[in-house]
Amino acid sequence: MKALHIITGLGVGGAEQQLRLLLRHLPVRCDVVTLTNPGSVAAGLTADGVRVTHLGMAGNRDLAALPRLARIVRRGRYDLVHTHLYRACLYGRIAARLAGVRAVVATEHSLGDSQMEGRPLTAGVRGLYLLGERLGRTTVAVSPTVAERLSRWGVPTPRVAVVPNGIDLARFAFDPAARHRTREQLGLPAGAFVVGGVGRLTPGKRFDVLIHALARLPADCRLLLVGGGAEEDALRRTALRAGVADRVLFTGERPYVADGSPGPDLPALTSAMDVLAAPSPEEAFGLAVVEALAAGLPVRYASCPALQDLPPEAAPRAVRVPPDVDAYARALAGVRAAGPGPRTAAEAAHHYCITRSAARLMDVYASALASTSPRVPIQQGASPS
Repeated sequence: MKALHIITGLGVGGAEQQLRLLLRHLPVRCDVVTLTNPGSVAAGLTADGVRVTHLGMAGNRDLAALPRLARIVRRGRYDLVHTHLYRACLYGRIAARLAGVRAVVATEHSLGDSQMEGRPLTAGVRGLYLLGERLGRTTVAVSPTVAERLSRWGVPTPRVAVVPNGIDLARFAFDPAARHRTREQLGLPAGAFVVGGVGRLTPGKRFDVLIHALARLPADCRLLLVGGGAEEDALRRTALRAGVADRVLFTGERPYVADGSPGPDLPALTSAMDVLAAPSPEEAFGLAVVEALAAGLPVRYASCPALQDLPPEAAPRAVRVPPDVDAYARALAGVRAAGPGPRTAAEAAHHYCITRSAARLMDVYASALASTSPRVPIQQGASPS
């Protein structure tokens, strides 16, 4: 089998790094096209031996990119096309059909109740999504929560497959040496209590809640924000006004695998933390939470669909907290007072091993390639909710 993955961009983000990790475990030949932003994940994929093509798309309405993409699909003689993220799903599905590829799979990485990929959902976005969805065989939801949201939109249940995000358990295993080294690199005191926040710096992630909560915690507490985004300047101003600018550290985007780049990678940063705080009220999966559980960290989260379908004993140190300042200040103070616990991976993390996710995806591929039945229409009378 020969597959082409089409993604909107390849900067450091959850979907982008998930694609790279997945390609390391799929037993098929895969190429990648990025519509925009061939960032550090593109370089990492190339280092892994994956051919990456930058389409150079100018924007959402760059229709001239569509025939270029269709030519790439046609010339590559791909058996299957797999799209990721909204723009790539729309253009990729159309291009695949123009090129004669009917086995088209799309992964829905970040569909929330009110936003998608950090942007508000509108009737126009939903309408285009449903029109494009008709052109594929299967839409992969990264959690049952996302599958249920797709169903409410009007995507027929038989066309949705749940394939959870996966993690590399070995890479996120707690490393005391990495903890010491990373804290030295970042100038964090060895005895500091470090609260970690991981994700894109966007308003929806609510990292401002953590900054204000930090202001209510003792002076030995630090906040380590891992990620990049347009909200960074606003968060820095928030920290300054809250009087904790000297206790908040922004690392910028950090790769899943260092690949020789300066500075610590994401697993090393996770080892340096004492608790992972995730105040975002709306998530599609909750990858940062699962990675933290793999590192043996206690977690305080507002939303994590990855945990909702597992029994509580699978992640006993993960506690749901309302996304407000008072609740997070109390929750983090409680973790600090309890002292460090064992840094062993929670059972929930083992449930999301990347090898299991890759095997499930291969089943989806096999079904898409084998399917010769007529197209299943969008259910009559269904409407987005």
